[in-house]
Amino acid sequence: MDSPDPDWADVRLHVVTGKGGTGKTTVAAALALALASGGRKVLLVEVEGRQGIAQIFDLPPLPYEERRIAVAPSGGDVYALAVDPEEAMLEYMEMFYGMRRAGRALTKMGVVDFATTVAPGFRDVLVTGKTTEAVRRRGRNGRRVYDAVVLDAPPTGRITRFLNVTKEVAGLAKVGPIKNHSELVNGVVKSPETAVHFVTLLEEMPVQETLDGLAELRSAKLPPGGIFINMVAESLLPRAALDRAVKGRFDADELTLGLKAAGVTDAAQATALAQALAAEVAEHAHRTELERAERETLAGAGLTTYELPLLADGVDLAGLYELAESMRTQGAA
Repeated sequence: MDSPDPDWADVRLHVVTGKGGTGKTTVAAALALALASGGRKVLLVEVEGRQGIAQIFDLPPLPYEERRIAVAPSGGDVYALAVDPEEAMLEYMEMFYGMRRAGRALTKMGVVDFATTVAPGFRDVLVTGKTTEAVRRRGRNGRRVYDAVVLDAPPTGRITRFLNVTKEVAGLAKVGPIKNHSELVNGVVKSPETAVHFVTLLEEMPVQETLDGLAELRSAKLPPGGIFINMVAESLLPRAALDRAVKGRFDADELTLGLKAAGVTDAAQATALAQALAAEVAEHAHRTELERAERETLAGAGLTTYELPLLADGVDLAGLYELAESMRTQGAA
């Protein structure tokens, strides 16, 4: 059942970024499934050449073409595209200069690789351009081909530079197709139809990097979206017990009595086990307290937050659908 009032109903380009290790690709894939639910058609794009989408959907490496990879809950299709900068540049040369054959010759000579290496801003224009073209594309019936596009983008530390294509290519071209193309890309990226979502964990470093990335994004007048807090583990203890443990007031003697009642008859063994469990409780309570503080820090960012559960069995297809359902329940899609 669709959320009655999804938070991003007017957004068509969802850019997903996050510090390495936070599960950025997993969240992007789950978001694509959530957005496609109910009969919609969504394109999931990756631009870093890691074949992360193929791995997470348990597929062979994806070619440079759009293909259906999953059926969303309640119907709907997820398509995927692994953008190859070299192929994107050949398309670019064909589109603007009619030089695809010449482009292939330049590829053999290494000129294309040289150009995208010495001018990384140009490389970003190529891959973001391919993504924004999919956002704008219409079929013969005049309707949008995709209801939404999800971009598995570079990490948080590079996201603003990656998206701020007009500034990055300013030194490459003052006029002509490159400049016009970058302005077209910029028009989509900075529009209300785009939202840049951050993925983080309840840990100090990824939270701080999220806040730093958000500040850079706002400074560049790029549109922030939501914050997806990934791998959230539920506490196994009641709040009162955690509070006592944080204050050093957790009573190991109570554990000893409980262990004896459970059948641990050896007094020394019960005491040793109780002390070990009490130490684990204290560690768990301390971690929970730190996570609570990081939640409060993220709340100060002023963005909508979503908490995604830690998957006990790891990330597989079933886990992706579970995350997608969690997103929909919370109103993200």
